[in-house]
Amino acid sequence: MHAEEVLASELANDAANEAWRLVAQLFMRRAGRAADVANSYGLTPGHMKTLLTIEPDEPKPMGALAETLHCDASNATWLVDRLEERGYVERQAHPTDRRVRTVALTPEGIKVRDEIESKLYEAPPEFSALAGAELDALCATLRKVTPAD
Repeated sequence: MHAEEVLASELANDAANEAWRLVAQLFMRRAGRAADVANSYGLTPGHMKTLLTIEPDEPKPMGALAETLHCDASNATWLVDRLEERGYVERQAHPTDRRVRTVALTPEGIKVRDEIESKLYEAPPEFSALAGAELDALCATLRKVTPAD
């Protein structure tokens, strides 16, 4: 590699690191917001994450839920127990395997999940200072580096 290529590579890496630092700083300044949203519903962040992990009309097997949450089955059971007590989820039999229990959102759970998502995805005030074209460019750039679900 020639000196010019090395320099170009280092500059690109510096720019990538700066971009990531700026995104991370913005996120960290807003990170407490997630806990505030959870608390406003009387939930812990773990309970909120569990609620957000279950899609409406797509019951999730308990084992898959534990895997998604990166916790053991007993912890997932505890989280689901608390959400079930609040009326946000219900356990159901798996349609093809009687040994498997799934967790489904109740109508109240769907409502609360939607409200929480709305609050979590509300843009930070810093975005209000950006022009429409800047926001469009930011979205286009972030779509390139954000994996599709």
